[in-house]
Amino acid sequence: MSTMVKVGMADLKVVEHPDALTTLGLGSCVGICLYDPMSKVTGMAHIMLPSSKAIRKNENVAKFADTAIDELIKQMQLKGANKTRLTAKIAGGAQMFSFSSANDSMKIGERNAEAVRAILKSMGIPIKADETGGNFGRTIEFFSENGKLVIKTAGKGIKEI
Repeated sequence: MSTMVKVGMADLKVVEHPDALTTLGLGSCVGICLYDPMSKVTGMAHIMLPSSKAIRKNENVAKFADTAIDELIKQMQLKGANKTRLTAKIAGGAQMFSFSSANDSMKIGERNAEAVRAILKSMGIPIKADETGGNFGRTIEFFSENGKLVIKTAGKGIKEI
């Protein structure tokens, strides 16, 4: 029997088959799901901000795209994942509020999604599916059995990617 393991905001977790991962309420945050199809080691991070570089003191590596992806890979490797086999699926990065100014610093969802894509690309991890943007929140479930990502959106139903 499998367990659904909850990933909180600014949190990351790694599970092995048959367990699955879920995170609730992705708004401007991005859910990063990494999967090794051979070992079926599965990881998820719920990041809030694109980069830790501007923050001097950061105890929480899971809060930022750059540090969370590094840490997620390390933890997955400890459970037998091979970095060369990892694939990614990402969701979230919504623009939850409309701003009258065209100030890019307010477009945190878009900046989060762009940062995640750039980091994964630099690490050579292909993104198999990308469900980012829009102006709505998402809840996601990621399954170790086959790397399937289920996205639940209020008023928009359920989608599998």
